[in-house]
Amino acid sequence: MMYFHSRAEAGEQLARQMFDTYRYENVAIVALGDGGVAVGEPIAERLHCILTLLVSEKVEVPGESQTFGAISQTGAFTHNSGLSASELGEYETEYHGYFEEQKREALHRINRLIGDGGVINYDLLQGHTVVLVSDGLNDTTTLDVAMDFLKPVRMQRLVIAAPIASVEMVDKVHLVADELHILDVKPNYLDTNHYYDQNDLPSHEETIAKINKIILNWR
Repeated sequence: MMYFHSRAEAGEQLARQMFDTYRYENVAIVALGDGGVAVGEPIAERLHCILTLLVSEKVEVPGESQTFGAISQTGAFTHNSGLSASELGEYETEYHGYFEEQKREALHRINRLIGDGGVINYDLLQGHTVVLVSDGLNDTTTLDVAMDFLKPVRMQRLVIAAPIASVEMVDKVHLVADELHILDVKPNYLDTNHYYDQNDLPSHEETIAKINKIILNWR
């Protein structure tokens, strides 16, 4: 079983895996959340590519441990693909007003969070190999949002990279990615923080600063 000292250390291991193939290719890193930026930063430094952040917020079904879907920084809402059409219909009928209010509040939080970081510029991704980076893949909804977000992008290849992933998520990403870089697969995935010794993530402002100066740190 694999554990990591930090997300940066895990990102270094992923960077070494991808270096020979992608150092001289047109690559763009799209990090899923602040933890994904911490993993993606050393990869972007090694591959000399841009690093961007995709922010999303989940909308939960009230009173149940169930995610109805999630909203991205574009304002687009993506339903949880793990729910059947009949389940989605039943929840929508029962909680329509609640969900609409939760979507508005979630988008407001995202806009307040990303500030000057803004929405990812699609032009920076067109024609590139896009590497989706997460610090731990165990969330269907986050992946669903990312795939919806990338639909307008003409990519050369889609690569998904993460230090750890659940068995269920590996089965799912196999269907959508051209290539996977997963360092360890967990049959009984615990909380993502469990697999790192250091869990002090930088503030969101520091994360945005890392993204803005990534070119200065190319190695």
